[in-house]
Amino acid sequence: MIHADVRRDALERWLAPHLRGVPFTLTAASEDASFRRYWRATLADGASYVVMDAPPDKEDCRPFVRVARMLADAGVHAPGILAQDLGSGFLLLTDLGTRTYLEELNAGNAPQLLADATDALLRWQLATRAGELPPYDEALLRREMNLFAEWYVQRHLGKTLTREQTQTLENIFRLLVDSALAQPRVYVHRDYMPRNLMVCEPNPGVLDFQDAVLGPIAYDMVSLLRDAFISWDEERVLDWSVRYWERAKGAGLPVAADFGEFWRAFEWMGLQRHLKVLGIFARINYRDGKPKYLADTPRFIGYARDVTRRYAALAPLARLLDELA
Repeated sequence: MIHADVRRDALERWLAPHLRGVPFTLTAASEDASFRRYWRATLADGASYVVMDAPPDKEDCRPFVRVARMLADAGVHAPGILAQDLGSGFLLLTDLGTRTYLEELNAGNAPQLLADATDALLRWQLATRAGELPPYDEALLRREMNLFAEWYVQRHLGKTLTREQTQTLENIFRLLVDSALAQPRVYVHRDYMPRNLMVCEPNPGVLDFQDAVLGPIAYDMVSLLRDAFISWDEERVLDWSVRYWERAKGAGLPVAADFGEFWRAFEWMGLQRHLKVLGIFARINYRDGKPKYLADTPRFIGYARDVTRRYAALAPLARLLDELA
């Protein structure tokens, strides 16, 4: 991997002609859990752009470019790509501003901001076409959940699962995979959470979409409402979920005819994601040296415990979490 300072120098040289030689300053725009870095290029006249630096030996810009176009075609506000050098891993993007949903959301504005996010999600899902995105298949679902045992249990907790505990986890994985694969399939952003949504016009701006797949219809709503960094009481989550379900059904999306069936799929899909994120946050700490995400693992343990207590079939996982605590 090229040293970060060398990459920044190369980025500035690449950027200069695309900004017509106008003087600019670069400041860090955001921190990413991956190897990507984002810079904000501010020009003397006040105009600003965002520049992505994605080391090509670590990241592939092509999915970002492809999905950005798909989102725009669906009527979703994603960054426009003004220039690209895929070989170097550089992209020049329109700037969606600095106001993330995560920073802006509060009890008063949440209904409107989440309604806007739901509108954008419905447009994205309604644009679904077969064969455009990779499938969220069993192999990927399992690969994600295996991070929980490898990185959270073994590496973070320092515990080795017994044969019985391993079988318990496998049984839960089977239930969650079957539930996910039984859901209707639509375009899935895969990280549709407040940190990746920007308050802007039109609202919201959508970021971090390069891992989009064709997968379970409940996935992005559960990402939005059971977030890594902000939590809502169950009454509000249920209300917002009902509103999404009603609108999706009215728009002709293939949600379950019965809300209770959709809600169960939503909760079980959430549990799959919670286990994955616990593993990812531990991996980011121990492999990548980014410790701040570990502070939010108790939130996901809480989410997981709440779901496992509501469904008899998931009770063995509740006991396993108690054993590992």
